[in-house]
Amino acid sequence: MLKRFIRYYKPHVPLFLLDMLCALIVALCNLVYPRVASNIVAGFETGSATADAIIKSAILLAAVYILKAVCQYIVGYYGHVVGVRMQADMRRDLFRKYEKLPFSYFDDHKTGDLLSRLTTDLWDVSELAHHGPENIFLAVLMFIGSFIILASIDLTLTLVMFSIVPFIVLFTVLSRRRMMRAMKNSRKQMSEINSTLENSVGGIRETKAYAAENYEICKFDKTNSLFRRYRSDAMKSLGGFDAIMQLLQDILYLVIVLVGGLFLYDGRLTAAEFTAFLLYISMFLNPIQRFVALFQQLQEGMSGFSRFCEIMDAVEEVDDGETVINDIKGDLVFENVSFGYGDGDGAEQVISSLNLDVKAGKTLALVGPSGGGKSTLCNLIPRFYNVTEGRIMLDGVDTQNITLKSLRRNIGIVSQTVFLFDGTVRENIAYGTGEVSDEEIIAAAKKANIHDYIATLKNGYDTEVGERGVKLSGGQRQRIAIARVFLKNPKLLILDEATSALDNATEMQIQASLEELSKGRTVIVVAHRLSTVKNADEIVVLDKNGIVERGTHDALLERDGEYKKLYDYQFRDKL
Repeated sequence: MLKRFIRYYKPHVPLFLLDMLCALIVALCNLVYPRVASNIVAGFETGSATADAIIKSAILLAAVYILKAVCQYIVGYYGHVVGVRMQADMRRDLFRKYEKLPFSYFDDHKTGDLLSRLTTDLWDVSELAHHGPENIFLAVLMFIGSFIILASIDLTLTLVMFSIVPFIVLFTVLSRRRMMRAMKNSRKQMSEINSTLENSVGGIRETKAYAAENYEICKFDKTNSLFRRYRSDAMKSLGGFDAIMQLLQDILYLVIVLVGGLFLYDGRLTAAEFTAFLLYISMFLNPIQRFVALFQQLQEGMSGFSRFCEIMDAVEEVDDGETVINDIKGDLVFENVSFGYGDGDGAEQVISSLNLDVKAGKTLALVGPSGGGKSTLCNLIPRFYNVTEGRIMLDGVDTQNITLKSLRRNIGIVSQTVFLFDGTVRENIAYGTGEVSDEEIIAAAKKANIHDYIATLKNGYDTEVGERGVKLSGGQRQRIAIARVFLKNPKLLILDEATSALDNATEMQIQASLEELSKGRTVIVVAHRLSTVKNADEIVVLDKNGIVERGTHDALLERDGEYKKLYDYQFRDKL
């Protein structure tokens, strides 16, 4: 994992080296003050101190402090820039990874958790990226430098002081695992908060409609309380770590004051040497304090990077196809197709050994009870999920052998739940089609019977639709989705209950647009309202056991089977 982390430094090496160089200068500047103070005290001891010497020392310190301030600015600014750029690189890679993950991954992971990994986690990683190497570099440098300088004053006293270091290291190593676990638990719970918040805000209309505000508040409070508990545990671990580390540092001071005072009393140290030693102790403690700060950042940053790696190591959507299709006819054949959700013995079998044949330009309607596999079958065609057995042939080519991009480019989908992106009407109609002219967008809107409505809007095609198209009605969103497919102009069309969420009047209007859209295309229709599939070339009744019946509308009514039962039930008030 460390190698993967270091890899993100490579594009920013020049800036990183500048940061380290300035950090080195800051560390060297810190060595000047104790030496100057020691020289002044020694001057008074020997009687050689003069006002001129003190002024020169002050001027030297002023120059050193100005240089230190400049370098500190570079470390504080450009050092953070390195972290921000690395964070942006990781966020870029993580988002691209999200785009490459299969549908099944998003079935099993909450949106809030994925957002948390993209934001909160990577913020902590960027802080570690900036401060981690800097703290390690300065800690090691100042540790070695302090030992050399202190040893030059009195080796015995220095060794006494350094004898406490092994206890500090041992305590740190023993604390690491417990703190890492506590940090990871609090981070996971933060993801749960994001998921709950995303869910509640996304469903705010349903919450208001059912007057369920108190329920949502209680649900959030429960999640928030768990986060508070886990975060408190993490802070308890950190608090205990900081307290004991501070105690060890105070003991170190106590030992030096005691032993150093005795050395001063015995004449082994002069007052100037003792003063210098006490001042340089702060330089010795500085790397320890940096190490403590680094340890906390390490727990938070590496737990965040660990969660980042979990996503980056997830199996991507497999595109093993080699055939690129362009102008297809639309012949579609299902040969002994089986599919189930999940793996192993717990897999839920939805489709078993199904065989279907849809000729180019024809319309196949899938009807039947919920859970029969109708929508699942539609999801198998563009390979949102891959069949577990059998194969699906498009124009005589196994879809497994067709590249995903070219396969999906030739398929248009209009579903019950239309997703519009936060943007303009124009952007949503043109989504995924690349560079298109305004004339083409308007032509698609006219075919979808939405142009006249768009023309009444204040900003026309540049009107913002809001998040998920919230500023538009269900019928308007559906028409924009249909216009989007008109613009894409695929030869294979999937209508997955495209009008089931609409009122009867709107459904009739949308149905006219869908009929226009279906002309000259191979169409797979999933519908519960049988009035929308009367004119299909073939109707297939599916349930959990597979195909129950198949035929035209009239032939199935004459057969007096499952289709007729469904039909009679839906139109019982008219019979």
